[in-house]
Amino acid sequence: MRPVVIVGPTATGKSDLAIELALRVGGEVVNADAMQLYRGMDIGTAKVPPAERRGVPHHLLDVLEVTETASVAAFQRDARAIIERLLARGVVPVVCGGSGLYVRAIVDDLRFPGTDPAVRERLEREAARRGAEAMHARLAELDPAAAVAILPTNARRIVRALEVIEITGRPFSATMPKPGPPRYGTVLIGLDRDPDELDARVDARVERMFAHGLVDEVRRLLQRGLRDGKTASQALGYKQVIEAIDGDGDFAAAAEATARATRRFVRRQRSWFRRDDRITWLDAGDPDLLTRVVKLVEDRP
Repeated sequence: MRPVVIVGPTATGKSDLAIELALRVGGEVVNADAMQLYRGMDIGTAKVPPAERRGVPHHLLDVLEVTETASVAAFQRDARAIIERLLARGVVPVVCGGSGLYVRAIVDDLRFPGTDPAVRERLEREAARRGAEAMHARLAELDPAAAVAILPTNARRIVRALEVIEITGRPFSATMPKPGPPRYGTVLIGLDRDPDELDARVDARVERMFAHGLVDEVRRLLQRGLRDGKTASQALGYKQVIEAIDGDGDFAAAAEATARATRRFVRRQRSWFRRDDRITWLDAGDPDLLTRVVKLVEDRP
């Protein structure tokens, strides 16, 4: 018995497959989407509602308040503890998510460098003054591989990467060893779709999110401190809605901006995951997808 990890770009259908697979093999789902860690961030993260989880237990959903900062190191500790408990019970952990660094924190021996408060504070002040995208451009010059993995809007992670580079004198991406045999003998499965089809699915998903109350969700979360959350406030969709609330209130433009940013993010996710040759890639639109996945899991030595 070994864990299964389902990865791939946003809107490929990972969550639905994870539930189907868990039902088939006697598993439970472990979330590896950084933004689904947050309570109340449901519509904008496409979190599967409890009533639609078909009785399959889900772990590491709704474990942080929006004011808290997500930590890969903390996620690594918690996710590995859950996986080991599930394996000890004879339950298959089905890890599902599109946050590449979080997935690697589970299956690879990633070590996380310390921090220097003075360096961090200086870089945060600079990011506040110059903006996240300018800092991302600097990161792209110093460490192109890290820049591919980090959203240009994610000031916190950009600052962290620049901090590690300054402290260690090495690229932030050097903290990630080359992939070897995955921890626990994990089976890694990637879902993808034709790029044009996936772009259309992203656009449709964003349209549904706004139609189903994303703006109201953001307003509720602002009352709980979302604006102060360094990680949560930068999530796709949430950032654009906050900007509209603070600006001209044009939520149609916010939806368009969210769709554009998500399509760009999809390309970065694809680039990140495609570098890992341990992943077996499958067409998410294949009508026999579940059968193929089960065979991969059962046949893997």
